[in-house]
Amino acid sequence: MAGKFELWVDKGGDWRFNLKASNGQVIATSQGYSSKASAIGGIESVKTNAPGAEVVEL
Repeated sequence: MAGKFELWVDKGGDWRFNLKASNGQVIATSQGYSSKASAIGGIESVKTNAPGAEVVEL
């Protein structure tokens, strides 16, 4: 089973999403978005940009 994105509205009214691994563990949590469309745009951005993301040690 592949990972999945879960989309919800937080207590403050912002839209957020989690990226969950196939074992159900949350591996990423988004910032708050003012609209569902913006949150979905954030998900699409992760899908597009994360595969080649650089790892930087701080």
